[in-house]
Amino acid sequence: MSINIQEAIKRSIQTEKNAMNFYQLGAQKMNNADARRTFELLAKEEREHASQFYKIYQGTDIPSLETFLNSPPDNESSWVSTIARLISADFSEQKALELAMEREKNLEEVLLETASKIDAAEIKEIYLLNAKETQHHYQLIESEYARLMGMVHETDIDTFVRE
Repeated sequence: MSINIQEAIKRSIQTEKNAMNFYQLGAQKMNNADARRTFELLAKEEREHASQFYKIYQGTDIPSLETFLNSPPDNESSWVSTIARLISADFSEQKALELAMEREKNLEEVLLETASKIDAAEIKEIYLLNAKETQHHYQLIESEYARLMGMVHETDIDTFVRE
């Protein structure tokens, strides 16, 4: 199955912006400093992901990546609408982290699926790199979630096994 690569790249730029906005909005609501820093870091990394896709985008409808990324959030996107619903309901760091893990897992699957349909090696590589970084985001969020919930983190397992 072939896909329109430039259209896929444009959607990926928009998705990364939506993810960035998700983390920015979530960070604003967080009282826990470590959880807030995690979301701020993820927002910054999503911005970098958008930049990676923008470098291979040949369309002319996004003349300035900075202007595009600094534009208001797309409230219709699934990323932004889910965090907005959480913020307007019963927001908690725990729920925000759970939602973020779910979103990152879904995004990784989409990136890998898109990469599998692309023949151009350099473009495929950008998708695979972003899938790997998205998986890293999941692990980072999972680690922060474990810390916040007082769970034993995988890096502490040896300490607990030996004692």
